[in-house]
Amino acid sequence: MDTPSTQQRPRRKHRSLAQELVSELSQQIQSGVIKRGEKLPTESAIMEAQGVSRTVVREAISRLQAAGLVETRHGIGTFVLDTPSPMGFRIDPATIVTLRDVIAILELRISLEVESAGLAAQRRSPEQLKAIREALDVFLNAAHGTDAVGSDFQFHLQIALATGNRYFTDIMTHLGTSIIPRTRLNSARIAHADHEQYMARLVREHEEIYEAIARQDAEAARAAMRLHLTNSRERLRQAHEEAEREQQEA
Repeated sequence: MDTPSTQQRPRRKHRSLAQELVSELSQQIQSGVIKRGEKLPTESAIMEAQGVSRTVVREAISRLQAAGLVETRHGIGTFVLDTPSPMGFRIDPATIVTLRDVIAILELRISLEVESAGLAAQRRSPEQLKAIREALDVFLNAAHGTDAVGSDFQFHLQIALATGNRYFTDIMTHLGTSIIPRTRLNSARIAHADHEQYMARLVREHEEIYEAIARQDAEAARAAMRLHLTNSRERLRQAHEEAEREQQEA
């Protein structure tokens, strides 16, 4: 896996390059690409890897410090904190362990991401649409592999970025890959579905979201996102009810 200091990617035009960099670095921290207690790459390395100015890098690091994710030790560098600051809103991924927990997270995502998809359809730039397409293509290629969860999350994160509203991005980045049910559960097994059929349905749902955003059809984008997330919720809700009935009968 490429590290933040070696991964090369072209920068996209965006309302806030600093906020986009914050989102990318935060996700790398949450996913373990940059580990707790580890030193961040140097400013120069981040500038080269992300294609941004030193001013953007410093502003992004300042925001990460304010969020309690990193601390700068003068003369040494910036380090990821072992224990994130308890300040502000927080959902601990370690607490998302049961079907009921996962369903609750999906309900939160429905309220957040349906509107995110609609705004993305209205506001996305050609560059942002390209980024969503690239994330979707990675998901399609990884759909039957082990990296499907990370690429699935990146697709949803790119949609949040395309809203132009940093708070959508902040919440998505905070939640991280823990919002994807497959990180906690074997969703295909729970839904009594063949894995290939299950992934094919997920791919189709993601394609419909992308196509609506590409057409800049806000209502269709909202409907496609709602269908995608409610389908996931209903599959898990039915499994939860079935599990409870089995416990009562036992």
